[in-house]
Amino acid sequence: MTSQHRSRRRFLRSTGVFLALPILNGMQPRSVRAAETASPRRMLLISNNLGVLPKPFFPDETGRDYELSPYLKPLAEFRNDFTVFSGLSHPGVTGGHSTENCFLTGARGPTKSGFRNQISLDQYAAEKLGPVTRFPTLNLGVNIDKANRSLAWTRDGVLLPAEDSAPALFRKMFVQGDAEAVQKQLKKLEERGSILDALRDETQQFSRSLGRDDKNRLDQYLTSVREIEERLLTARQWEQRPRPVTTETPPTDVTDHKLFFEKFDLMLSMAQLALESDSTRIVTLMVDAFATPAFRLGENQNTTADYHNLSHHGQADDKVKQLEEADRRQMTLLTKLLQNLAGRPVGGKRLLDSTMILFGSNMGDSNTHDNTNLPILLAGGGFRHGQHLAFQRDHNTPLSNLFVTMLQNLGLEAEAFASSTATLSEITR
Repeated sequence: MTSQHRSRRRFLRSTGVFLALPILNGMQPRSVRAAETASPRRMLLISNNLGVLPKPFFPDETGRDYELSPYLKPLAEFRNDFTVFSGLSHPGVTGGHSTENCFLTGARGPTKSGFRNQISLDQYAAEKLGPVTRFPTLNLGVNIDKANRSLAWTRDGVLLPAEDSAPALFRKMFVQGDAEAVQKQLKKLEERGSILDALRDETQQFSRSLGRDDKNRLDQYLTSVREIEERLLTARQWEQRPRPVTTETPPTDVTDHKLFFEKFDLMLSMAQLALESDSTRIVTLMVDAFATPAFRLGENQNTTADYHNLSHHGQADDKVKQLEEADRRQMTLLTKLLQNLAGRPVGGKRLLDSTMILFGSNMGDSNTHDNTNLPILLAGGGFRHGQHLAFQRDHNTPLSNLFVTMLQNLGLEAEAFASSTATLSEITR
């Protein structure tokens, strides 16, 4: 593909179905590829609004030779691809659970009368980047109370509702047309079983025109689409199965919300697919543990209480044990995400190298409603990782200092954001 390059906005299409192409080396002319030697930067911002248990999360040692904490051990293969921070928080952002909407805004005084939120990190970055992708940002949620909680806020402090339906997001990204055409096509897809089945002939024809690297990249991408479809089909089939008969009164919406980790995993996969297809370069994902009832921990094991109740464990051994298992499951999902991004080559590098993944929370310790010393982990993005950066635990460094560093990593001219006072030069090259 030399003289006739493929447009980045090219879509595979068949009978009303549109499938966005992944980023391929041959999608731009040589002159453009030479100018864009670095892959476009992306970021995925994840927050669990009840956080994690602090003791198993934070390492005891600092610097580069620290011993991985119990929660970080699943990430051992990516030790040099992430940095864990301690001693970070948002100054003036206190009030326990009231801070959950301020994680990406840093707006002070969420419990004060007349409080108004401010623009979130994702929306600020989208404003600066401009319309470089079909969707400036995608705001996702897991078990989220969409009317009251979100990571994304406009410049005027207005909540942007999160999308918590994977099928709706899939349609939004890949199915296009007027309402009647969409409904007809969705019916066809249900009959045929797959958007890829509808596009089989065109994908095969398109693949023949690609070079070896691009062909492998397209195959990986289509495999990701197929895996998502299979999981959505499985979820739909699960909903159609008869409910088990029990003498116990089930928690509200337990059929949906108890599959907490399955939903989390699915939405992470959707976020990855959105970034891979270049549908967007900025994704937020709020994991609303506060709104999560008793949930499934294992094959035949549910928690003994809802997530919020567990978080106020009071050092009760049984609750702490369940929370530890829940936290480890989250870290396992994060490991899987990093593995997937590391296995996706883009421009001769890993997708992980150009994608920042922030995992953290507005809660330093949910048991005591503490909003300081937040659990923060940043992976990918080409930073100087492999270290535990510890700041003062009694006088925290603003988390927004990290946000400014991330904005600059996106290639934006940003000197300040929210309560920032500087950048974190310790992770820049």
